[in-house]
Amino acid sequence: MSTQTAETTASFPAKLALLRDRLAEKPDGVVEALAREVGVPTQVVLEALPPDARIFIGAERFEEIWNEVGRWGEVLFIVHTPDIVLECAGSLPKGTHGQGYFNIHGDSPIGGHIRVANCAAIYLVDRLFHGRRSCSIQFFNREGEAMFKIFVRRDKERNLDPGQLRFFEALKRSQA
Repeated sequence: MSTQTAETTASFPAKLALLRDRLAEKPDGVVEALAREVGVPTQVVLEALPPDARIFIGAERFEEIWNEVGRWGEVLFIVHTPDIVLECAGSLPKGTHGQGYFNIHGDSPIGGHIRVANCAAIYLVDRLFHGRRSCSIQFFNREGEAMFKIFVRRDKERNLDPGQLRFFEALKRSQA
């Protein structure tokens, strides 16, 4: 994460205490909203979750993780900024490196260019979200903000897809 100012650093313990209080009150809320409310990067909120709710993976494994999830079929790809929550369902296409980007193109609505060099952390997140289990892989930049997230999709009854859930749980076990 980026260097903090002296003022921000001095107030950080108070922000962490407030963050823990808010998580105790509503542990299944939107992490980006909580981060903005408390004034910390989103990654700090993830780190404040119980250890069994998140597993850290080094950013050097970006392409390995991308290729693994590419075998899962249609996933939910989300980009969440202060201005938009963009959701796109599709399979992850293969990517190639070029001109400083990981370029993704293929027969999927998910496509574009990712500056992988900006990825600083990857998390497997398994937590309740508005009362329902939610499983995702979240990619963070150096500022501690989510670049994008990949979620295990849900069926029409809003249950997690059992096949993708097995893949997700196997990935979790492989990190232990």
